[in-house]
Amino acid sequence: MIANETVAGRSLLDTLKEKAGSDDLVTVICPVNEPREGYVVYEDTRRAAAGRRLEKTLKALRAAAIPAHGFVVDNGPVDAARDALAQLEPPVDEIVVSTHTAERSGWLNRDVVEQVRKAAGAVPVEHIVADPASEVEKNVLVVANETVLGRPLLARIRERAGQGPASFLVVAPQSDPTQRAHPDAERRLKRALAELRAAGVEAHGQIAHPDPFTAAMEAVHDERIDELIVSTFPGERSGWLRRDLVGRLRKETGLPVEHVVVDAGETAVAS
Repeated sequence: MIANETVAGRSLLDTLKEKAGSDDLVTVICPVNEPREGYVVYEDTRRAAAGRRLEKTLKALRAAAIPAHGFVVDNGPVDAARDALAQLEPPVDEIVVSTHTAERSGWLNRDVVEQVRKAAGAVPVEHIVADPASEVEKNVLVVANETVLGRPLLARIRERAGQGPASFLVVAPQSDPTQRAHPDAERRLKRALAELRAAGVEAHGQIAHPDPFTAAMEAVHDERIDELIVSTFPGERSGWLRRDLVGRLRKETGLPVEHVVVDAGETAVAS
């Protein structure tokens, strides 16, 4: 079975429980999503998040008396399928590929399922589409830069995490696109993520495209995003608000977009 963000989804788990018997060994492979822009700057990366989703899936399968093991891999889904076919013992009898719906799936946009079928040859490949309404954990995109350490923003993220299972991707647009390194933004982002993780919030982050709208839309296209939180300074200080960032994201994504305002005095200094 090959999946990433849908790996712990109810749709996929139900399918595997129907297919697999107590004598079958289910191998779950999670390719790590890599963003098209930006780079991860905190050790709790997408790989670690994929690992946590994998563990949830394995736990659920084992609870259903289905023998299961799995791997997080750094190569893409098609190469992962080829490697599994060539290396796994006992040999692969069937491949299940799980994706989001067509409008939300980067894999479907890249025709991954058909490529896996070609790589599989005579081995049957089933495609499972995750039902967003049935997925328990939500993915929340947070867009913030200088306000990422704002107390109102961190408090709102902790509050949202307490309202139901959620994973947070914090995107910090570059302050100066002409510079290769962004040490101040990295320090702020690392500290914010460390504080959230210390509070038990599942969060990872990246420095991204300097334009916040572009940065947010690239994240929406790269990952399954269910909600957005945008943090800015007050109106008179915020170029993001002057460009109507919140309204544009609501219109373009069709997703809930919450706006958190942080005054300059409510922002901690990164050390």
